[in-house]
Amino acid sequence: MDTAIAVREVTKTYESGEAAVPALRGVDLEVSSGEVVLLMGPSGSGKTTLLSIMGCILRPTSGDVRIGGREVTRLSEKELPRVRLDHIGFIFQGFNLFPTLTAGENIELALDLKGVRGKVAQRRAGQLLEQVDLSAKYNTFPSDLSGGQKQRVAIARALAGEPDIILADEPTGALDSHAGRAVIEMLYNLAHQEGRAVAIVTHDNRTLEFGDRIAHIEDGRIQEKNAVPGADTFPSAVTDQRNAAVPGTVFPVPAWSQSFAQG
Repeated sequence: MDTAIAVREVTKTYESGEAAVPALRGVDLEVSSGEVVLLMGPSGSGKTTLLSIMGCILRPTSGDVRIGGREVTRLSEKELPRVRLDHIGFIFQGFNLFPTLTAGENIELALDLKGVRGKVAQRRAGQLLEQVDLSAKYNTFPSDLSGGQKQRVAIARALAGEPDIILADEPTGALDSHAGRAVIEMLYNLAHQEGRAVAIVTHDNRTLEFGDRIAHIEDGRIQEKNAVPGADTFPSAVTDQRNAAVPGTVFPVPAWSQSFAQG
């Protein structure tokens, strides 16, 4: 699989008055086309900061970000929006839909940024809503949609630019178990059926069975231990490999994680 996005030795430090608060401390991570990588860890560990840097929303304090092999860290503020439009689709916990626009119009707005307008945009928006099983909701406002439906509209909007990378920040955080599973299955299929690279920040153990790899982030670093929640309670060759691993290793999801995720 080709590497869609890679970060190398990335650090991020926030300045607060005279204090410097490190959020990321030398992170290395790759996400390949056709795979789902879960970014997990405690609150404040740096997961969302890392996702924002991967999506060219934040600049790292140091280190490199490569998208499709192209180094983007040093691009100008005028160049970065084009990278985001051409390569990246974002999905947020809070949906971020415009309340005064219908589901279809929210997608049309994203298409407008790509220069697609008028009847062509309407037709494409309808196709995207059909892809997420919401073809009947084109003229429905967000206030009349369930949480799961809103998130599916957000997925359709993220696909409007035909991105090769999908970055999702807690996409199931505001959803019940049924809606959350439907959303994660859609993201999984975007990777495994359409070949997109998908990175998901999540606290939701129900997503474990859908991850190809898990990066456990703690104190701004990717840790080799606890890459899968509960790993220490499952003595196995996987645990032995982790104990011997180079720090920063990101491990495949073992088969037993499915039963763990299901309770």
